[in-house]
Amino acid sequence: MSNAFFKVPVPKNEPVLNYAAQSQERAEIKKQIAAMKSEQIEVASVINGQTVYTKKVHKIRPPHELNHVLGTYHQGNSQTVEKAIKAALVAKKDWENCSWEHRAAVFLKAADLLSGKYRPIINAATMLAQSKNVYQAEIDAACELADFFRFNAYFMQQIYADQPISSPGVWNRLEYRALEGFIFAVSPFNFTSICANLAAAPALMGNTVVWKPSETQVYSAKVIMDLFKEAGLPDGVINMVISDPIETGNVAFNHPDFAGLHFTGSTRAFQSMWQTVGANIGKYKTYPRLVGETGGKDYVIAHSSANPQAVGVALSRGAFEYQGQKCSAASRAYIAKSIWPAVEKQLLADLADMKMGTVENFGNFINAVIDEKAFDKISAYIAAAQKDKNVKVIAGGNYSKKEGYFIEPTVLVVKDADYVTMREEIFGPVLTIYVFDDKKWDNVLELADKGSPYSLTGALFATDRLVIEKAAQALRHSAGNFYINDKPTGAVVGQQPFGGSRASGTNDKAGSLLNLLRWTSPRTIKENFVPPVDYHYPFLKK
Repeated sequence: MSNAFFKVPVPKNEPVLNYAAQSQERAEIKKQIAAMKSEQIEVASVINGQTVYTKKVHKIRPPHELNHVLGTYHQGNSQTVEKAIKAALVAKKDWENCSWEHRAAVFLKAADLLSGKYRPIINAATMLAQSKNVYQAEIDAACELADFFRFNAYFMQQIYADQPISSPGVWNRLEYRALEGFIFAVSPFNFTSICANLAAAPALMGNTVVWKPSETQVYSAKVIMDLFKEAGLPDGVINMVISDPIETGNVAFNHPDFAGLHFTGSTRAFQSMWQTVGANIGKYKTYPRLVGETGGKDYVIAHSSANPQAVGVALSRGAFEYQGQKCSAASRAYIAKSIWPAVEKQLLADLADMKMGTVENFGNFINAVIDEKAFDKISAYIAAAQKDKNVKVIAGGNYSKKEGYFIEPTVLVVKDADYVTMREEIFGPVLTIYVFDDKKWDNVLELADKGSPYSLTGALFATDRLVIEKAAQALRHSAGNFYINDKPTGAVVGQQPFGGSRASGTNDKAGSLLNLLRWTSPRTIKENFVPPVDYHYPFLKK
């Protein structure tokens, strides 16, 4: 029994290794990649700690090397999901009643494992099956995930410490309960850290979880489940199901014990889920919590006073790191005409220097997009732009899926600020630029604010402080994460809590205590030490 006020160690962001030539970490990751490529593994759903194999098997191939097979994964069905829900509900009582410091210890240990033995494993898995270069894998799979675990434990302590005041003779307390039922976590392919955190954050607060990863991320998802097991997470607390999205949702959203959705993915998918939950609201034992981080059409807007070189680098990095497959990636830009020639020069120089190919060659900045479906969608936008007389392709424009799903970083310059690639989320290495007359600054601020239905990230470049102040106010609701003189990507846990509004989600800020609050249901407890024994109030007396 706990008889002390425990304190979680004050978290610090995990140092990012640079993988320079001749470094120890570079040698380790190369060795790990070779080992993983030399064998084929089986990945399957994990329910109550048991691996569930099926007869429906698919191959796992690196997006950048389609002739290689990393292994296979077993696709489950509705019965798989039902078993996972049952396991979560059975495990719930013991896990919710587990002292908070022991729940914290599981994830603090997981963070230390990530910093050590699991670092090359989870990075190599992310590189191979999600086609991330070594640096993008490092900041995601190792560092950000360790940060999520450490900072979330610290935030949980802060939440529990928030208690009400008490009057004489009364002791008021707040108890932070888990939600009633199971949490359904649905994760994307692009960030290994987000995938794990979508399941881990609710679990930390005492909930049990059914986690459905993207089928293009199952290779690193297996590593995550191995990590949880070694860190001491009890069986049944997080159950991973690999199954058809629609089939999985039909089971989860129709279950009376559905208590919450933790989602990252497309806006359309989240809206569909919300509609389903609304239609089923009478079935549930409690009102479910719906937390979603969805699409983005993220902008860079550069005033005439901006540093052109800084703008150019922000565009090349912000738009093309991880092939633009970040919900925060710079996808549309508004550049003042007076600085555009210098910005263009810097941007084109950067792109001319970038190399594209396999993740195993550390000289490659650009790798492959995730799968054929994504390749076809992105290349269709490029093909349409190449035929449009009002669009100029100033970089890239080529693509091939002969050896892998490779698309060159492509830059479009448009005459119409409302052109389709200025509005719609592409989720690939395509940047669209609109060059504006310097005198139309106020109009451009409005274009950036209303140019798309999204509100996730945005970046403002200027040196004039009055310009910065006015623009920040005009763009207040255009981005949940707003950057001044920096690219719109790269949010760090504990530094820039992440999330957006409008069509970009519920803005519950992963990487902060705001997100954890969504996974707890407070109970107020009032204890009266001297209860009244007479119903009469003084005003009743003559």
